[in-house]
Amino acid sequence: MKNSTSKTFITALVAGLIGGGVAFGGANFMQNQAQNSNTAVPTSSNKSGTAQVSNVKVNVDNQSEKAFDTIKDSVVSVINLQNAKSSNSSNGILGQIFGEQGSASKPKTDSKLETASEGSGVIYKKSGDTAYIVTNNHVVEGSNSLEIIMSDGKKVPAKIVGKDSVTDLAVVKINGSAVKKVASFGNSDNIKVGETALAIGSPLGSDYATSLTQGIISAKKRTIATGSEQGQKTGEATVIQTDAAINPGNSGGPLINLAGQVVGINSMKLSTSTDGQTSVEGMGFAIPSNEVVSIIDQLVQNGKITRPALGVSLVDLTQISASQQKSVLKLPGDVNAGAVIMQVFGGSPAANAGLKKYDVITKVNNDKITGLASLRENLYKYKVNDKVTVGYYHNGQYKTAKVSLTETSNKLSSQAK
Repeated sequence: MKNSTSKTFITALVAGLIGGGVAFGGANFMQNQAQNSNTAVPTSSNKSGTAQVSNVKVNVDNQSEKAFDTIKDSVVSVINLQNAKSSNSSNGILGQIFGEQGSASKPKTDSKLETASEGSGVIYKKSGDTAYIVTNNHVVEGSNSLEIIMSDGKKVPAKIVGKDSVTDLAVVKINGSAVKKVASFGNSDNIKVGETALAIGSPLGSDYATSLTQGIISAKKRTIATGSEQGQKTGEATVIQTDAAINPGNSGGPLINLAGQVVGINSMKLSTSTDGQTSVEGMGFAIPSNEVVSIIDQLVQNGKITRPALGVSLVDLTQISASQQKSVLKLPGDVNAGAVIMQVFGGSPAANAGLKKYDVITKVNNDKITGLASLRENLYKYKVNDKVTVGYYHNGQYKTAKVSLTETSNKLSSQAK
């Protein structure tokens, strides 16, 4: 009897376990059957699956669009064409790579022109059958010929009227028969930090002509270096800073306000920090329209910009070692900034005033000179034939000299003025 009770308990327990499992599995089975029935792909006709475009219209008209429409037809692509280079070598490029001997390889100029670079420009005036375009000097520099691609894709030849490397501006002209609209200049003194700014041009070339980017005015008057000689600044420019996207090919195109007026000519951007270690975004620069108008008017009238010159070549004092400052320049210990004369050109204003090699210029009139860029900036405030007082150190002694400024000559154009 005792054994019978134990047997019954074990059998019940096993049956319960089995029953429970069967009951649970049965519930899952029924549920899955219901789900499969609800999610089965219908076998009905597909005609009900067609779609339609809604006729609801969204009004996207805004001031940026109006500004773009105002100026877009006056923005062009500027193509810099240069003579193609060919070689007389019978071995060709493979012979050059593998060092094969043959006839001497001499580069020669072919009559064929090739696209060397592409930039942007804006038509700002039409007079009779001539239209004038402002762009960057570096866009047209070195060209043997220029071609303009109009906003409608038409190509026309162009000629340089004048260019200026200091401000990086140039004026070219075309036949104005196809010009329907010209841009107008706004007053760059009136722009405000935070104001919306639009950049228009041909980033990466004419394939992306009349591209529009939007940003703000980040700074009205930002001073930046404009060039270098042996690793040092040779000049400075006061420019507008914007975070509107400016890329290679945008150079020479307009920066406009929401009235569609040109407030600057896009010229450059920063892609890395000065030490090259940090990537930079949203730092583009444009030449202010007030300066643009002044320069292009002189270029149209004279074909060049006339600036006063000292007639010397210079380096920053900071480029001279401390030992040489003491032994060669014989400077007092408290003089740590200035422009060092490395060469004086015969018959120049500096030569006539008695300035010598290794003299260190520290002042022009009442303005302190901290280096080459500072000296140029101060000299360019004056006109040809103006007289200035130059303060300088000669063999450690501070002196002054009256200098009558003369016109920058072609001979000195690549030297420090």
